[in-house]
Formats: sequence, C-alpha cells, structure tokens
Amino acid sequence: MPGPGAYWFGKEETEAVMEVIQSGYLFRYGSENDPKFLHKVYTLEKEFAKYCGSHFALATSSGTSSLIASIVALGLKPGDEMIVPAYTFVASYSSIIFSGLVPVLSEIDESLTLDPDDIEHRITSRTKAIMPVHMLGNPCDMDRIMAIAIKHNLVVLEDSCQAAGASYKGKKIGTIGNMGAFSLNIFKTINTGDGGLVITNDKNLYETAFGVHDQGHKPSRLGVEVGARSVIGLNFRMTELTAAVALAQLIKLDKIVNTLREKRSKFKSLISGTKGFKFRTLNDADGDCATLCTVIFDTKEQATKVSKSLGSKTLDQSGWHVYANMEHILNHLKQVGQPHTKGSYPRTDDILSRSMNISIGVVDGGLGAGWGININSTNAEIEATGKQFNDACK
Repeated sequence: MPGPGAYWFGKEETEAVMEVIQSGYLFRYGSENDPKFLHKVYTLEKEFAKYCGSHFALATSSGTSSLIASIVALGLKPGDEMIVPAYTFVASYSSIIFSGLVPVLSEIDESLTLDPDDIEHRITSRTKAIMPVHMLGNPCDMDRIMAIAIKHNLVVLEDSCQAAGASYKGKKIGTIGNMGAFSLNIFKTINTGDGGLVITNDKNLYETAFGVHDQGHKPSRLGVEVGARSVIGLNFRMTELTAAVALAQLIKLDKIVNTLREKRSKFKSLISGTKGFKFRTLNDADGDCATLCTVIFDTKEQATKVSKSLGSKTLDQSGWHVYANMEHILNHLKQVGQPHTKGSYPRTDDILSRSMNISIGVVDGGLGAGWGININSTNAEIEATGKQFNDACK
C-alpha cells in the first residue's frame, strides 16, 4: 500500500491530469507560443522552491536521479568518499556508487538517523561530503552535522527523499546543507508514482544539476544548444503529467503532515503507558513528517515477539533499508577493499533489532511498516490498533 498522499487522491489530481492530456503537451518543453502548453514542470519547480524557502528547485524523474544530479553538481569526483548512514534506502548507496564515489558507512543513533558522534573518526583525506538521510521523515541532527562539515570543509547533500514537508528548527529540510534531494515515489508524502526534486540556494549548483538531468543543457532550454554545453548529462526529466499530479499534492502537503501528526499523537498517547519500549528520538519534535511511529524495545526478544504477533517485523529485517541486507552493495564494497558483514556497525544492528515501525501514513511492509493505521483511520480504528499493540506487549 502507498504513502499518505495517495489516500487523498481526488478530483484535483484527476482534473490536473486531464488538463495536461487535453493540452496535447506531455513533454517538459512545449511550444512557447501555444497557450495550451501549461508549463506544469516549471510551475512545480517554482512552487516547491517557494514552499521550501529555497532559491532554486529542479524537477526530476526520481529520488535516485535527484541524488545523482546533486552529487555531480557538487563537483565530487570518482574516488571521493561520502559519509552515509548504515540505515537508509539502497538508493542512497547506489547513487553514490554510480557517481564513482565511495560510500563510507556510519552508525545511527536512536533517532534512526546519522549519529554525529560517529562521523569524525570516519573522515579521511579522501572524504569530501556527508549525506545525512532524514530517515522515516525524521530530520537529522543538522546543527551538529553542519558543524562537523564546516570544520572539515565538507559539502552536505541532504537525502530528504522520505521527508518532504519536514523541517528542522524552523527551516525546511533540504535547505540546510548545500543541496537537498526529494522523492515523489508511491510511499512518500507527495506521491506521483515516481518523480523527484532537487533544491539549492546556489545558482551554479542548480545550473549544473539541470545540465546533468537534461543531457547537458542550460536551464529552460528552448532548442538544441550546440556549442554551449559544458556538462555531460543524462535524461532525468520529469513529464508534464507527473508535475501536474505533484502540484495537486503539494497544495495538500501541509494538511497531510498536520493530519499525520495529530493521528500519531493520539496513537502515542494510547500506548505511552505500556512498559518495555520507548519512542525513537525526534531531533525536532515539531518538525518530522509523522509518517511512522517507531518504537525501540528494551530487548531484541521483546521486539521480535511483539512484531511477529502483529504480523510485522523488526527493522533489521526490513530489506534494502539495512546495509547488511544489501548483497549487491556488500559485493561492491568488498571489491573496492571495504568488506562489510552484519556486525560491522554494532550500534546500528542493535537499535534496528529492537525497533519496530508502526504505520501512521506510510503503509509499507518492505519498510517494516506493514501494520498500524493510515491517514484516513478513524478515532475508533486508532483506539483499536492501540489496544492491539498494548495487548501484544503483555
């Protein structure tokens, strides 16, 4: 099942899609002299930049392409090292590897995001960047991460793919580092099936990322720029159809996040008196997306018992979100002289083995969040789910 945005698909999305189809223009670039060309991609970029408070936004085909375009734009070179958490989606690693860089994994803390205490001893002369991942919609401890980055002259790419709508101390995530990358995948707060966005305040970074996403062209090209291209790019462009759905969803984003926060708050109040677990740390209690309620049990045995009784699983079993479960990534790291096995990151392994995701908005068994509620759950349904959890903990 999908993320929260999909539950609220309605006439706005339908009308936006039909308008684009009837215009006859599905490609990002249409006839500028034809009033039927709707400029949906351009409008999405403008509106998302405004929403985030950034100077520039770039619409792409996926969160992964957003990450790749950003990595190249930041001037990172083959062989450079980028620090990334040992708990993230596989795309964080694959985008680094495809860009010719070396991912250097680091421990998480009980926020389930990058542990600032584990970063500095991972830094070498080859380290050029940090990729904090706002995992499960929870912002990282960006104050401490940025202080480390500044101290060591490192660039910061915020992997915000699971956290559109989140903020950290009053700033939208993605605007704190040098660049921010977002996903509009089916399991995200804004759901267009697939799609992505990049934000930055740096014009040069924006123009380079644009070239990477559009075969080397400058922003908003109108024709073939023979002789004017300086960037080798690919085709990561978004279509007018995808942008139309994204715009309809963006209008609802704050309402989606606020609704999720209300429902999670009610659910947490129903289970907070139960012993044997604690809630994960929120680096900004008012800023995360509330797509999930993550509980960390006192013991691995209790976590396994409760999760199994509810038809769910502990997070160490959540597929391609855990470094030890990514055989293709582990094979690559071994080939480049960095062999990894389960146990390489003991704190991460311990936390994940004791943690369970309860769905509030994102219903995704692959994320270990196949059980819980959703954004449309009634109070009665939330109460019943809370009771079921409490009974399982007894």
